[in-house]
Amino acid sequence: MINDMIQMLNLEGAQWITVIIVAFLVGFSKTGIGGVTMLAIPILAGAFGGKDSTGIMLPMLLVGDLFAIWYYRRSVEWRKVFTPLPWAVIGLALGAVVGNYISDKAFVMLIGIIVLFCLGLLVYTENKGKNFSVPDQAWFYILVGILSGFASMIGNAAGPIFSIYLLALGFKKNNFMGTNAWFFFIINFTKLPLQIFVWHNIGPKSFTMTLSMVPVITIGAILGYFILKKINEKYFRYLIIGMTAIAAIRLFMV
Repeated sequence: MINDMIQMLNLEGAQWITVIIVAFLVGFSKTGIGGVTMLAIPILAGAFGGKDSTGIMLPMLLVGDLFAIWYYRRSVEWRKVFTPLPWAVIGLALGAVVGNYISDKAFVMLIGIIVLFCLGLLVYTENKGKNFSVPDQAWFYILVGILSGFASMIGNAAGPIFSIYLLALGFKKNNFMGTNAWFFFIINFTKLPLQIFVWHNIGPKSFTMTLSMVPVITIGAILGYFILKKINEKYFRYLIIGMTAIAAIRLFMV
């Protein structure tokens, strides 16, 4: 069965290494430091192309989401999950339309732009620390919802944008993780039919690849939950931000 799976995927050695790294980072980010996913996005896009890379990553993200919602099942605030969802769905629809009418090279560059924008948000909020504040008005939450949906659809890169929303609400660590986990599980599940039937970039190969990577995602999720508590999160974030910036800039050279 394993041999049949390997033959069906028909990946080169470098592509296998990329998929394994990305699968680990997905699991790691879903239960630990979410910014790690930002590193996986440009790496995968560089190896498989823009639209194809999002089709490979989405099923993996759903598996990671399941770990996250289980680990933080007692720490979710449902009202905060559902409030931005209608606007996020609008963003998903916009992203689906845009992604359907641009070339793959433009798609890859758009992923790079979104990733760099999100990294800019992360750096800004890190530097501001407790002095960071955002508008507590309806237009801000509507904008966050639409941007989250669009960035999620185009590059699976909405994490930092939605984090700003939760930060604005004063979320503590566990409630942040639980609410974030459920929001993205719903968003990612909603994206699934769009990518299958509109973009046609998810099929048996994508699901087979994810199935083969479940053990790797599991290891990443376990390490993300238990080990990261002992790591200096601030410096680790800066390392990930720096590596992601380099990987994102490289997308403009493809």
